[in-house]
Amino acid sequence: MSTIAVTHTTKPRHARRRLDGVVLVVVLVALWQILSELLGADVVTTPWHTALRAFKIVSDPDFPGSLYATGRAFVSAFAISAVGGVCLGLLLGARRIAGDVMEPLMMGFYSIPKVTLYPVVLLAFGLGLWAKIVFGVMHGVVPVTLFTMNAVRNLPPIYTRAAHTYRLSPLGFARFVLLPACVPEVVAGLRIGFSLTLLGTLIGEMFASQTGIGHQLMMAMNRSETGTIMALALMLFVFATLVNLVFLAWQRRLTHAD
Repeated sequence: MSTIAVTHTTKPRHARRRLDGVVLVVVLVALWQILSELLGADVVTTPWHTALRAFKIVSDPDFPGSLYATGRAFVSAFAISAVGGVCLGLLLGARRIAGDVMEPLMMGFYSIPKVTLYPVVLLAFGLGLWAKIVFGVMHGVVPVTLFTMNAVRNLPPIYTRAAHTYRLSPLGFARFVLLPACVPEVVAGLRIGFSLTLLGTLIGEMFASQTGIGHQLMMAMNRSETGTIMALALMLFVFATLVNLVFLAWQRRLTHAD
């Protein structure tokens, strides 16, 4: 009986959530249309014309090459940010003194506009793939590290005592105790790190690349092509939103499982 009741309760909740999402999208599109009418199509193109421009960009023979260049850099940067951030967060969370020292340093680094480091990255890595990856990692690794570190710090002490009882090695403790217990918070950090890594990769393409979607965006800005800017921004927004919804659903499932 309880299972049936939970199922009946969950279904209306999911339906209501989907309806709220549809209403939100409709309201945003309506506000976009109103803003375009007020400011003019030269400033903000209408949703319909933006969608048409996005379709034209996707249909361009050069677009797959730009998408591949951006995707290659972004996937590499996000993989480094995720693995490096989780490992560093586990280490700093387990070593509280080291974490207390590193946390303000990381926050200080993160408060610096990364564009100011553009000359350093350019001199070190040149124009190309690695410059974009470095820009992405600089934006994404810090939130993943901080979320993971705080998750380890909030771990119930009984987990640590159990690990000592079973005489787990530091690697075994991290693999079998720390990481499974911290997964929901780690996923939250990955969700934030994903968006910021994408932002950093695009900034890297805008300033340190001659290919990719970020480079296309920079060229459109230089030419004052509002339609292209809006279309590229729309595609990036939709992509980031969909992936964040997947991460959010994963995080909710893990939290509910706990």
